[in-house]
Amino acid sequence: MLKPKLRALFEEYDDSHRHPTNRLTHVIAIPMIVFHIIAMLSWIPLGTVGGLHLTVAHLAFAGAVGWYLSLNLRLGLIMAVLYAACFPLAAITPWPVVVGIAVVGWVIQLLGHVVWEKRSPAFLRNLLQALVGPLFFVAKRTGDWPEQRQLEQAAAP
Repeated sequence: MLKPKLRALFEEYDDSHRHPTNRLTHVIAIPMIVFHIIAMLSWIPLGTVGGLHLTVAHLAFAGAVGWYLSLNLRLGLIMAVLYAACFPLAAITPWPVVVGIAVVGWVIQLLGHVVWEKRSPAFLRNLLQALVGPLFFVAKRTGDWPEQRQLEQAAAP
């Protein structure tokens, strides 16, 4: 069972992503966007603590993962692993490639909304939805958020 707060966030996100092609664009674009954000934030140093070079990406990671864990422990742990995997990859990816990934990821995602969904992205109405998107697609893959038709069947008498 999902907590009511997470269920409400997923319902809001789901409502803005009905078209199957738009959903597919997000499955492709969201990992690219998450990666480029972590990579770009890792370019901003904060200092060194115990030999570890901390960046803004580390703070963003801690904040996002903390929020995910508060919503759902299992999904939060999965997100922590997926987000953590971006750090070593970001460290070896040249900045022009990161910028290219950013541009391609955002173009794909925005095309999904403009061409197929014909609705603005959910994060333009609720900024938290920018964090919900990655969690939503992980929840779909793990079966923690069923397809809409499964929800409708469960609600039917």
